[in-house]
Amino acid sequence: MLVLKFGGTSVGSVENMTNVKNIIRGEGKKIVVLSAMSGTTNALVNISENIKNGEKEMAISNIDTLYQKHLVTIDELLHKSELKQEVGNYINLVFDFLKSRVNESYSELLYNKIVSQGELLSTFIFSHYLTQEGLNARLLPALDFMRIDRNGDPDNFYIHRNLNRVIDEILPADIYITQGFICLDADGNIANLERGGSDYTATIIGSVINADEVQIWTDIDGFHNNDPRCVENTHAISNLSFDEAAELAYFGAKILHPQTVMPVRKFDIPVRLKNTMSPEAHGTLINSEIHGDGIKAIAAKDNITAIKIKSARMLQAHGFLKKVFEIFEKYETSIDMITTSEIAISLTIDDATYLKSITEELKKFALVAIDQNQSIVCLVGHSIIFHEDTHKLFQVLKDVNIRMISYGGSNNNISLLVHMDDKVATLKKVHSYVFEAVSLVS
Repeated sequence: MLVLKFGGTSVGSVENMTNVKNIIRGEGKKIVVLSAMSGTTNALVNISENIKNGEKEMAISNIDTLYQKHLVTIDELLHKSELKQEVGNYINLVFDFLKSRVNESYSELLYNKIVSQGELLSTFIFSHYLTQEGLNARLLPALDFMRIDRNGDPDNFYIHRNLNRVIDEILPADIYITQGFICLDADGNIANLERGGSDYTATIIGSVINADEVQIWTDIDGFHNNDPRCVENTHAISNLSFDEAAELAYFGAKILHPQTVMPVRKFDIPVRLKNTMSPEAHGTLINSEIHGDGIKAIAAKDNITAIKIKSARMLQAHGFLKKVFEIFEKYETSIDMITTSEIAISLTIDDATYLKSITEELKKFALVAIDQNQSIVCLVGHSIIFHEDTHKLFQVLKDVNIRMISYGGSNNNISLLVHMDDKVATLKKVHSYVFEAVSLVS
């Protein structure tokens, strides 16, 4: 069985939904994971913000706008009157639900309930469209089997038991349609896997059913060797290992949710990235195989905060690092990069929610300097720290002010910290050297 995930752009218009139908109508059983229609989740987040800020009229206006968008979609997509009526009734229920929440007090649970409606809408609409087109498709509600534990990790035992139960209970089908992103928490309340989490949903399902392959369909031909929004003449990478893909996803490659490969790598289930608009393109195949050494791709992660912690007490003192790390653990803030000297530590975080509290605690025993608006530029490839040409890379960056370098923590990753204003220049310089064979000697 295959698991195929389609993102918001792939189901964002009638034309694109038709493309998706043509992609999935072939032989073999499939589970299809859908995101909300493009723009829907953003609109729902805005509606929840309106409610949070007491902007009731604005919330109602935004709900009405989103409602009209979905009515137009089903009017163009569905031509069988009974199906159009059934889907229309469901859409009315969803938007009546949203309007009924405008006067509620804001809470995280309310937010989760609101943003979950996008995937519920897209899957209901699309599953009925497939029925209209003569495909044997059934809706597989994610909230009947997808759950996270108290640590926010997939509850694999629960998912395995309930996914198989739900499939056994509903009528047999060739195509099962389910929601990405949304799930239940350990208490049975609606939660989610955070933005981009539909990719994660797909590989969680793939690992549970031991899928032959998980396919992530989006609007680009797989992982590119650099950010095409910043650098010209990038190209798709045909093959990546699980380790390489995980590094790229974590350090800013937007095509894939950072956790995507984790559920399937231990079962060696391949993940293939494909383009809905160009299904004949090879895309990127991610599996356990290694295809060559050296730098394969470059990614960048913005809005990084660098923290320098300096104290004479650190000199030859055991326990200092433990004391520092305990503060970050207390505020559940992960660290991306870290370098040390005799009397100082420099580290980076990508979540500044508790920066003020962290800084106040650090200042009790050290001098603290904060640099915000930084970017991590990450170079990824198999065993790049051992490649014979890697050391030459730093000659290219002589005109870039590098704040930190992480080298050796992973054989497959070299990370550079630069100011966000220097990010694009850094990406271009590295790209020219690595992929365009530009001479290092001017």
